[in-house]
Formats: sequence, C-alpha cells, structure tokens
Amino acid sequence: MSLAILIWVSHDSDRFGNRIDLRKTRFNKDKGSCQPKTNIFFLKTHKTASSTIVNILFRYGEFHNLTFALPVQSIDFALPSPFSATKVNGFTESGKKTFNIMCHHMRFMLPEVQKVMPYDTFYFTVLRNPIYQMESSFSYFKNQEPFAKAANLEDFLNNTSKYYDVKMAYSHMAKNFMTFDLGFDHNGLDSIKNVKLIQGTVEIIFDLVLITEYFDESLILLKEALCWSFDDVLSFPLNRRSNTTMKTLTLQIQENIKKWNSLDWQLYVHFNNSFWKRVDEFGMERMQREVTILQRKRTEIEKMCLQGEVAPNQLEDKSMMPYQSGIAAILGYNLKPETTYQVLCQRLVTPVIQYSSLLRLKQIRNQTKLNLK
Repeated sequence: MSLAILIWVSHDSDRFGNRIDLRKTRFNKDKGSCQPKTNIFFLKTHKTASSTIVNILFRYGEFHNLTFALPVQSIDFALPSPFSATKVNGFTESGKKTFNIMCHHMRFMLPEVQKVMPYDTFYFTVLRNPIYQMESSFSYFKNQEPFAKAANLEDFLNNTSKYYDVKMAYSHMAKNFMTFDLGFDHNGLDSIKNVKLIQGTVEIIFDLVLITEYFDESLILLKEALCWSFDDVLSFPLNRRSNTTMKTLTLQIQENIKKWNSLDWQLYVHFNNSFWKRVDEFGMERMQREVTILQRKRTEIEKMCLQGEVAPNQLEDKSMMPYQSGIAAILGYNLKPETTYQVLCQRLVTPVIQYSSLLRLKQIRNQTKLNLK
C-alpha cells in the first residue's frame, strides 16, 4: 500500500467503515422529515471558491451559536504539515470540548479530524477544473517557489525540471494541489491502481463533493444534504480576482496543465461525473427551479446590501480588505450605508481572515462567561 493511501487508512478500521453507515438518504422530499445538520467538516481546498463556502458556514455557525474548531495560530492548520488535532485551539485528548464546525485550510488526515469532530459529522469538500485552479494558483502564489522564477505559467509548464523540486516546502502549490489538500501524495504515481484507490477513498470519506464550475447547483445539493434553507446558503463570491489578472490559456497550455496535474485531473473528472449523477437523482427540473430561486434571492440581497464589487484601492472600509497575494488583485465589496440588514450585509462580505478573528473573539468571550458561572 502506498504512502498516499496510508495517510487515509492508518487508523481504526471500525471508525473508517462506519463513515458509510452514517450516510442517510441523500435527498429529502419533505423538509419536515429531516433535522438540520450542525456537525460539519468542510475540507477547504485551495483556489476552488472555498472561501465563499466557508463564509456560508461561518454565518450559519455564528447565527446558531455553534462552536468552531479554529487553528491555534494563523488561519490554517499548520500547512503544509498533515493535520494534527493538537493544532485546534482548545482541543484536549479527553474530548471535553465539543466542536461543531471545522472548515479552515489543512492537509486532510482523517484519524486526526475524527479526534476533534463528533461521530455523526457531515463531511464535504469542493473540487475545481485543474486547468483554472492552476492558473489561479500561479497568479496567487507567484511570489513563492516553485513559481517565483518562472516568467509565466507557460514558461513554468515548459520547464518544470528547472523550476520544480519535490523537496521544496511548497511544491504542492504547483502540482496536484487538490490531491495534496485531500491528504495524498501530490507527486504520487498516476497509475490506474493508485488513481482508483484515491477516488474510492474520497468517496467513502466525503458525503458530498461540490464542483466549483457548477456553484449554484452545488449549493442546492449542499442545502438539501444539510437540511438547510435557501437563506442559509446565500452568498456573494469572496476572494475573487480582478479580470485584469486572469490569463487566457491556449489549448496547448490547457493540455500541459492536465498532464502535469494528472492526479487532480482524473479526480476532477471522476467527481464531476458523480456530481451530475447526484443532480439526476435530485431531479433536473427540480434543480433548475431551485437554482432560479437561489439566484433570485441573491439578487434581492445584492440590491439591499451592495454598492458593488471593487478593486482593492477602491475599497471604502479598509478593515474589510481581502488578503492580497502574488500578482492577483483580490476584489472586495463596498456596502450601502445604513442598510436595514447591516450585520447580515457585513457578514456576507467579510473575508475569511477577519471573520475568523471575529469568531475567535466570540468563542473566547463565551468560554470566559462559562468559566465565571
């Protein structure tokens, strides 16, 4: 068995097997027959619109006073190291503290996550077409190796032996990034056996795999799986780049990306297919109706909340500045002044870093109150 697979299955086999047993009927015909899920693990993959999904989870958890498993330091769980439960603020081996939601960046390690999260946790993640995921990664991480010395993405792909070294601390940013996030060896063999093992293991662990390119359809499936409402999954795109930093890729570059990121590409194709099987199971006409409702509600909240999406230098409230990285220009939002739903509007556009800090302070205050009782 390869090291990549050992990362996943080197833990108690009963707990692993019960990930299957915990699956319930996928789609609910009657919302009255299900209870909203509140124990949730989201694997936040890189450059996949995952920040928008995290904002949804942050708002739901804050509104329902749920407890987040937050990193001890920084905004991720000690990347690029595999996740360890000891990196969760407030975690103890005794398990006295209960956590409901975990959704910050990590390199996935199931047995460590299971130490933190409840037994009935819902697991999900999101994948993106590796062609566009890598183009975005190059822009966002341009100032770091292995990308730093490459003139452009085409130059990097044509000269990987020159720029890429598996020993680089952040080599995962430049090859099979999603495979890495999922806990596997991003430099592993793309043999049929290894690919099927990875795909099969992800299917067992994760209750739902969303697809970035079909984001609204993904939100509908997520809403249904969690037994949430339309309002619960409303969102504005966060951490989005300006069009000025997006590059048009030739067909040759696209093919080179697929070849270089073979594990990611095969993973994406597999779960894109399974995604549409789930949509078929949900019902295509029903999906179209619900996407229309979601988009209408988003338009309504946009009119209530937003002046518009703006470049960093046009952002009026600098405290809401998204993290700027590489050569990417990450957009933010200017809000309408004194809207009826001011708090909701602010939360909808709060970047992950700032929202994480807010939640951390809230949890510290709540814990202090409990200690004083």
